[in-house]
Amino acid sequence: FSLVMQHRFQNLMTERLAVVALLALVTLLTAVVNGAVIAAICTTKKLHLPANYLICSLAVTDFLVAVLVMPISILYITTETWSLGQFVCEAWLSVDITCCTCSILHLCVIALDRYWAITKAIEYARKRTARRAGVMVATVWVISIFISIPPLFWRQRGDGTGPQQCIIEHDHVGYTIYSTFGAFYIPMTLILILYSRIYSAAKTLYQKRGSSRHLSSRSTDSTNSMNHCRVTHAFCVSDVSNSDHTVEFDRNHATVRVTPVDMETPELDERNQICTSRERKAARILGLILGAFILCWLPFFLKELLVGLNVLNPSPLLSDALTWLGYVNSLINPLLYTSFNEDFKQAFKRLIRRKEHT
Repeated sequence: FSLVMQHRFQNLMTERLAVVALLALVTLLTAVVNGAVIAAICTTKKLHLPANYLICSLAVTDFLVAVLVMPISILYITTETWSLGQFVCEAWLSVDITCCTCSILHLCVIALDRYWAITKAIEYARKRTARRAGVMVATVWVISIFISIPPLFWRQRGDGTGPQQCIIEHDHVGYTIYSTFGAFYIPMTLILILYSRIYSAAKTLYQKRGSSRHLSSRSTDSTNSMNHCRVTHAFCVSDVSNSDHTVEFDRNHATVRVTPVDMETPELDERNQICTSRERKAARILGLILGAFILCWLPFFLKELLVGLNVLNPSPLLSDALTWLGYVNSLINPLLYTSFNEDFKQAFKRLIRRKEHT
């Protein structure tokens, strides 16, 4: 009997070590990848654009998840009991809710920024400033803090010996609905609406570009020129390459410099083919962004809502698995929002070369 128990204990320890090693690897990768995004944007002048400031802020938020939230979660999962005291418990849960909510809301403002960039390209170019990006980031953090604060007012203080568990309590149905809808369901709905409209706008622009081929290539009409700019480069500027040089918005004079419309027909067709390829690439990126976001966070927030409504009582193992599935989104975000951009790729290569020299 003792040999059987010893064998089971060894198997349990092996499984636990494997889980800890996997979670530690995810944590390390999340910190490194987001740190690389922050470093790339800070050290590369070409990436100093308002749209990239939002991506940098998202990377900072996901970096905080990796540094402040994930390690304590690993310790808690490993020991299966809370040994860090009441104050650390409350601080950890508050930081967890704030940072994860902030990460999700960042995806929302990035989608909003891209929607304005593709549907109001000329008008939004004048408004797309670093100050506006800063206001959007500040708004996201304020909303996240207001979502995480309420439990501090009613969370149990204990008897002075410290809690044995440190989990999100579900004894306030109103707060469960408020927090899950504010942190996920409303942002998810907005993201789906915005990206569907971006896709619809892209289809409309593509159709306009197709019809514009029948126009005279020698036309000097200003409206046709602006439509050509907006049609040919809509995705290239707002989604795939934030540093495309064929269209440059002059921030001081709010004018648009475009490649001359009276180009030769073969050159026009070649440029149209390039942008068509970019549109398809952008559509794939949209699918990956939405798929990863929903796959990572929907199971967790569905569980939270059902537990709050007393419909579901999941095991601690399932709760931990769904929580970490959401954390993985902080690793996926920097990969999705930067790896398809040539400017980011070049910046990452320079960072690697700089590290090799040092």
